[in-house]
Amino acid sequence: MTEHTRWIDLDGAVNMRDLGGLPTRDGAATSFGRVLRGDNLQGLSAADIQRLTGDLALRDVIDLRTGDEVGKEGPGPLTRRPDVTIHHLSLFTEVGEHTDADADAAVDVDSALPWQDKPVSQEIADRSAGFYLNYLHERPDSVVAALRVMGRSQGSALVHCAAGKDRTGVVVALALEVADVTRDAIIADYVLTGERLPRVLARLKASPTYAADLDGRPDDSHLPRPEIMANLLAHLDDNYGGPLGWLTKHGWSAVDSETLRARLRP
Repeated sequence: MTEHTRWIDLDGAVNMRDLGGLPTRDGAATSFGRVLRGDNLQGLSAADIQRLTGDLALRDVIDLRTGDEVGKEGPGPLTRRPDVTIHHLSLFTEVGEHTDADADAAVDVDSALPWQDKPVSQEIADRSAGFYLNYLHERPDSVVAALRVMGRSQGSALVHCAAGKDRTGVVVALALEVADVTRDAIIADYVLTGERLPRVLARLKASPTYAADLDGRPDDSHLPRPEIMANLLAHLDDNYGGPLGWLTKHGWSAVDSETLRARLRP
């Protein structure tokens, strides 16, 4: 399968894709129709909902947004589906007024990943990776719970935030690590959001909830750069023996790993 076939084109979401078809370290590939990743679901059309709950058998939605975001945006259309369970698992850390739309700015992470005297692109990568580490520091319970929902869903599970880039990117990267997806493929999946970034930003700027956090910054400052995810994973390698070591430290078990692998792999 090509990267293009992983995209799920919908009327009311622009950054939706399947985590199937990603290469694993033993030469296999992840299964389609098990875990999806996406952006804000508030604008889903009736046709979108039918496709997600019918063709894609969506049964669990993992919403990583804050309570403030959910309250301001209002209940999405999937909350009215009795066959879909919404799991609100906020990652909590925010630097914008209400959101993490400003994730690449104004975060002091010198103690985690020093970035002085580095090129600007590397500085952005290190600062953003440090911001992602704050998710793990602040809400490890939400991260572990999100992965457990993915593993135990009776249909497909969908994890999303506002843009489907930062919070979703971190949680998805950890899930793919458990499934033994190659590092190159994990980083490539994170970067893939860049193909839809103009459409993602247009949606967010049209919402009063997110517009203030985005005003005054060039669009390319929001790009999901490969260095960002690479730096995050390197930090987990150096400090925990890898993402699985971090998960284990926060209550993840061997049974959890087996369950999630069984869902994500053939």
